[in-house]
Amino acid sequence: MASVFHHFLLVLVFLDTHAAQPFCLPGCTCSEESFGRTLQCISVSLGKIPGNLSEEFKQVRIENSPLFEMPQGSFINMSTLEYLWLNFNNISVIHLGALEHLPELRELRLEGNRLRSVPWTAFRATPLLRVLDLKRNKIDALPELALQFLVSLTYLDLSSNRLTVVSRSVFLNWPAYLKRRQPDCGAGILSSLVVALHDNPWVCDCRLRGLVQFVKSITLPVILVNSYLICRGPLSKAGQLFHETELSTCMKPQISTPSANVTIRVGQNVTLRCLAQASPSPSIAWTYPLSMWREFDVLTSSTGEDTALSELAIPAAHLVDSGNYTCMASNSIGKSTLVISLHVQPAQALHAPDSLSIPSEGNAYIDLRVVKQTVHGILLEWLAVADTSEEEWFTLHIASDEAFRKEVVHIGPGINTYAVDNLLPGTKYKACLSREDQPPHQGQCVVFVTGRDGGGLEARERLLHVTVVLCVVLLAVPVGAYAWAARGPCSCSKWVLCYCLHCRKAPSCPPAAPQCRDGSFREHPAVCDDGEGHIDTEGDKEKEGIEENS
Repeated sequence: MASVFHHFLLVLVFLDTHAAQPFCLPGCTCSEESFGRTLQCISVSLGKIPGNLSEEFKQVRIENSPLFEMPQGSFINMSTLEYLWLNFNNISVIHLGALEHLPELRELRLEGNRLRSVPWTAFRATPLLRVLDLKRNKIDALPELALQFLVSLTYLDLSSNRLTVVSRSVFLNWPAYLKRRQPDCGAGILSSLVVALHDNPWVCDCRLRGLVQFVKSITLPVILVNSYLICRGPLSKAGQLFHETELSTCMKPQISTPSANVTIRVGQNVTLRCLAQASPSPSIAWTYPLSMWREFDVLTSSTGEDTALSELAIPAAHLVDSGNYTCMASNSIGKSTLVISLHVQPAQALHAPDSLSIPSEGNAYIDLRVVKQTVHGILLEWLAVADTSEEEWFTLHIASDEAFRKEVVHIGPGINTYAVDNLLPGTKYKACLSREDQPPHQGQCVVFVTGRDGGGLEARERLLHVTVVLCVVLLAVPVGAYAWAARGPCSCSKWVLCYCLHCRKAPSCPPAAPQCRDGSFREHPAVCDDGEGHIDTEGDKEKEGIEENS
């Protein structure tokens, strides 16, 4: 009887001892350390921070888990937590209230995560934090007041991030730094401040001048883990140590040009130049009235450490190119603009009396494009500018292989649009824009081909929706040049067929095809992209349909 009673007592003691042990997460380990109870979850598949953790834990260590965020209220029951290690997870977001209810937190380690930014005001809730480890993240910016609530911090690790420029005000405004700089605060008793800033892609231009000066003059109580900070850019400073580089003060761009007024005649090439001096180096952009229609090549190069030259090249200038060209240079300090006036005069105005002149009817500017495709057709848009001050009308001709399809529309100069609807399958269309008093072949043309009708309305819509775009070719033929192109060995209409088939099956074009792709085509390439719903067998049928209607 006594032995039975003794056994019963042992069971009660075991149950009482087991009940006293706090809960531990499956797959994790819990232990008692000198500073308190610890939870370790290493390589455990935790999608989020558990919400039922015991308030008795003094340290929580979760590493190599698929954690992607620290949400608000993650540690609502852990007011006594002192050490939080969340290294080598996938954390990319820290919510503003994630550190609430952690007034006793001493260490926060987030090494090897995917943080691009940190809500620095969240540290208002952790006044006792002494260690903040953020190395090996993707942090690319550090606000000037980032450290204002880290009053007790003594170790800050921002190494191996993506910091390029940081103001020295970040550290000059750090309360822990200011406290140690005061002569009557007993700085000899306070511990030193340890900061790690190495292995960042520092851009050593004028914006980093303050930090470079701070690093050069740094003394106790601040200690750099690695004092050999290296410039990654710009190219002229790459590889230099902070202690070896000298940086100038920042200034907004100052722009100049060899000539602010340029006069040329029709057909001449001209290059407008804009020279900008600034620190940091400026970016340069050009604006002019017809930039949506007349796209010119712009080459920007560096002629010095803080100097950039931008050149806008206009080939074969037209009367329509006359106007003001604005060069705008900008950097982080400010921006400046410069206006260059270009005057394009008719050819006969600058020619000698006995020289040949270009007829005035050849100087109108016409640019015709396909800008949109609808279910049943396409949308044309064009810019037409006359060479005289008198009001002049233009004519849009739309024709197809079918005799009954022919449209003539009379429209004034400027920017206009016209929808070509109810296109027939297996048909080649041509739209030309010319002066009202000129025949259609003297204008600029767009040629496009539709594929075969698949039978029903749904199939036809799909056919038009894909094939029209596949075989649209923009022929940027200057006024008066279309007839010449058609007389060549490879007519433009045949070149359309060849080019579209080339996109599908890549056959060899006739040797004369390049004659249809001279400089006038550079701004309007053929639109030949594979569309959805096309397979090889359908491509063969398409090819047959185009050949029969070409």
